[in-house]
Amino acid sequence: MTTQPTTGPATEPATGQPARPAAPPMRADARRSHERLLAAATAAFAENGADAPLEDIARRAGVGIGTLYRHFPTRLDLQEEVFRTQVSAVCAQGDELADSPSPGEAFAGWLRVLADYLATKRGLASALVAARGKDAEMISACSQIIRGTAEHLLARAQQAGAVRDDLTATDIMMLVHGVAVATERAPEQADRLLSLTLDGLRTRDPA
Repeated sequence: MTTQPTTGPATEPATGQPARPAAPPMRADARRSHERLLAAATAAFAENGADAPLEDIARRAGVGIGTLYRHFPTRLDLQEEVFRTQVSAVCAQGDELADSPSPGEAFAGWLRVLADYLATKRGLASALVAARGKDAEMISACSQIIRGTAEHLLARAQQAGAVRDDLTATDIMMLVHGVAVATERAPEQADRLLSLTLDGLRTRDPA
């Protein structure tokens, strides 16, 4: 029996994450260093953009620059891993919210999670697109995973009658992205604008 090749970006079945070559297990101390570096890089990229100094990231993580390079040989390697990790976290929160008994509240809650993510990535996606191209497999796979989460939560909210039936996942992504861009220099306005956006997405009683 011949197996047909699949199309589109490969993903790991259990997590939906973009598939990567299997890596040998890390020792416990190496794993802790890896996790600290990712956390430090996530914070540094959010604060200072995708070009944040690698020396500063190593210092935040409490390791030497040589340790950083052993885990992430290039800045691009580190940027990609931070990007994957952030997408995984955003979608994991969406999965948790999908179990909520209130689909409308779950949908609104995840849009706030998504807005927070978009507000803190500070050019990381742009740096990856510039380096890899907008059609790169990793970027496309991450976009599809986020869109899938949006579609799932939106469908539940629509079935519950909590939001308008004419909305699409594309609409949602564009609206939240617009709020993130508009409030980049005025983050204190983000919650207010997102609340206004959510109010416009809700179903209305017939007049």
